[in-house]
Amino acid sequence: MKVILSQQCLSLVGTLEKGLGYHLEHRKNGFFSKRDQRGHVPSDGHWRFIVLCAEMAQNGLYINDIEVTGYELKAALLEACFLQSAYAVNVDEIYSAEDVLKLKTTLGL
Repeated sequence: MKVILSQQCLSLVGTLEKGLGYHLEHRKNGFFSKRDQRGHVPSDGHWRFIVLCAEMAQNGLYINDIEVTGYELKAALLEACFLQSAYAVNVDEIYSAEDVLKLKTTLGL
């Protein structure tokens, strides 16, 4: 997942919330989520991290938007055992923060 920072934020790396098993890292072409190499990653950690970034984008202070592939989103939902919800995701699409939050609301997650 790619994270697009707001104009007020130059950099945002590291853990956003303890216990999710994911963090943000800076690469030469932007900021991206990455699974922690060590420690426990809960089954719904990936999904919760995506939603957290989408909610932060809604606020607009640090994150302006996110770009998550349908494939990654579907994998996160399957990993979290939201099997029925995973079928609503189109793997060929790129989802924004607004799309993720709409999906969360529509599917009752």
